[in-house]
Amino acid sequence: MTAGRVLIVDDEADIRELLLLTLQRMGLEAECAATVGQAYDALKEGTYQLCLTDMRLPDGEGLAVLRHISENYPGTPVAVITAYGSAENAVAALKAGAFDYLAKPIGLKQLRDLVKAALDLPHLPAGRKPAAEPEIGVGGPELLGNSAAVRRAREMIEKLARSQAPVSITGESGTGKEVAARSIHARSNRRNGPFVGVNCGAIPENLMESEFFGYRKGAFTGADADKPGFFQAAQNGTLFLDEVADLPLLMQVKLLRAIQEKRLRKVGDTQEETVDVRIISATHQNLVELVESGRFRQDLYYRLNVIELKMPSLRQVPEDIPLIGRHILARLALASGQPAPELTAKPWQR
Repeated sequence: MTAGRVLIVDDEADIRELLLLTLQRMGLEAECAATVGQAYDALKEGTYQLCLTDMRLPDGEGLAVLRHISENYPGTPVAVITAYGSAENAVAALKAGAFDYLAKPIGLKQLRDLVKAALDLPHLPAGRKPAAEPEIGVGGPELLGNSAAVRRAREMIEKLARSQAPVSITGESGTGKEVAARSIHARSNRRNGPFVGVNCGAIPENLMESEFFGYRKGAFTGADADKPGFFQAAQNGTLFLDEVADLPLLMQVKLLRAIQEKRLRKVGDTQEETVDVRIISATHQNLVELVESGRFRQDLYYRLNVIELKMPSLRQVPEDIPLIGRHILARLALASGQPAPELTAKPWQR
């Protein structure tokens, strides 16, 4: 964890004191503000590596602080503090660009984990917004193309990498949904953790629970040893649910609970265990239509689709076809040990 300064924005003195003491015990400096105005003044005076702000303040809302920091101090992640049970406020904050949220009453372990995760984000120099171009030296796969649509997707990926919000990636087959998911993971504070990709449509329905949550030895015939599931394998990393629309309704219920509670029970076990994973899902199907037809749970849809990333199809970016074609030819040539052939101008129009 990188040491740094934290700005606390809350009008309740006891909350400010709790946060201040916890941060100081973590070896961090902290400044306090009780209003939106005081927060703006503090931001003018100093540089902060994290802002913790309440959603309700005497002279405005925490979302105003969030937007102000996003526009003027894009290198500073913001976590919002919401009232217990205010899921709508938390989702609104995540959609607005919050790194994460804390629900009252604030749990100290949750607070410490959030602060460590925020301070472990890749450094973004003050005053510089996330790049719309691929960055040299940044790990992870890249989206090919220089079209406006691809540049927007890259810029969105950079922003999503600095958040803990669940992401739903939509687009036709072959548009690079998994590339985008891996790119988000590679640029996030979870980059040193595992990236586990799961094709939800390729798992037999009777094996889904044990594959996702794992099982204990003796849980069923053939269970000769304990086995972790996808959630355990992705601990402290990212779980990518590809073709999530193919999940049967019964598994959707179990998946929803695991995502909401961040706890799960292995098949054949009597105890629950805590999991810490970021969920990124993808599908080429229209989830809204599936929800309306009753084939996809509405509550799971809202839990997964906090932020949507739309991937453009090839016909939407025709100017990128030569670049993509040259890349494919170069890759095939390298694999076969042959020199890469030249691609003539606009061969598809001949």
